[in-house]
Amino acid sequence: MVFLNFINVTGFAVSQIFILGVIGFFVIRLKLITESGLNAISTLVINVILPLYIFTHLVEGFSVKQITYWWFYPVIALLLSTLGFIVGFIISKISQKPQLQREVISLVTFQNAGYLPLVLAGLILTGSQLRDMIVIIALSLIGFNLIIWSIGVIMLTHRKLDSFQWHQLFSAPVVASLVALVVVLLKFDTLIPNVIFKPLKILGDCTLPLAILVVGGNLASMKLKHVDVASLMYAVIAKVIILPSLALVLILNVNIPYLMKMLILIQACMPSAVSLSVITRHYNLKEQIVSQGIFFSHLLSLVTIPVFLSLFLTIVD
Repeated sequence: MVFLNFINVTGFAVSQIFILGVIGFFVIRLKLITESGLNAISTLVINVILPLYIFTHLVEGFSVKQITYWWFYPVIALLLSTLGFIVGFIISKISQKPQLQREVISLVTFQNAGYLPLVLAGLILTGSQLRDMIVIIALSLIGFNLIIWSIGVIMLTHRKLDSFQWHQLFSAPVVASLVALVVVLLKFDTLIPNVIFKPLKILGDCTLPLAILVVGGNLASMKLKHVDVASLMYAVIAKVIILPSLALVLILNVNIPYLMKMLILIQACMPSAVSLSVITRHYNLKEQIVSQGIFFSHLLSLVTIPVFLSLFLTIVD
């Protein structure tokens, strides 16, 4: 019964993303939006809408007094990304496709860290547990956004560290994360009038549908005959099966709070980050498997997420 319940919960959440991706695919295939239009949407998401999403959700949901050891949750994102990088690196060597190494590693390293975890939390938990989980997910997003919009950009754009200018680490999403944290810690959040905050939040909440449309549009723009199926399969399996398996073993053998364990497993179960496709579009990269990896990891996660969460709830409870 528990398994069937989670199939319904996660299936509904992931299906929404799948449908948005299909819409984006046909919007480009039917030429309702041009390639330049898709580039413009990608630029808007990265530089305006996503930063507003990050800022408003952190300012609204974070309280230092509410969460003990709040500073550790961004670190969890760093540790999970490090584990994902190691797994991705090993998988990229197994696939023996050096030209795809960066894309394989990126697909395994970075997950859909915001929307799906929040949806799952809202359907799994209630009361104070739900309130606390929403906040710690937002806190973990600080670490995740800092990593994907700095190291993730470096990985996908093939920039070399010796020629990389460190101010480029501070993209708009990274700056938004840091500013939101400072605003809350200094208690400036109470000074922001609702007449300003609310429209910023409304615009920021457009992030998910627009980002998914970019993913679907990227898929429509690609020639699938050039895709390396083996490398794609390795990356997707590593992301939604191998990584959450390692995370489950880890949390069952460490003494940490229950919600922290749940956060680690939920994040480890997530499919590849939609933001990867937005990055490749924004920097005009000729990706080969990123959009397909996002698409198929979300599709397979319809099954893998409820399996791992059911195991967690059965064993830990």
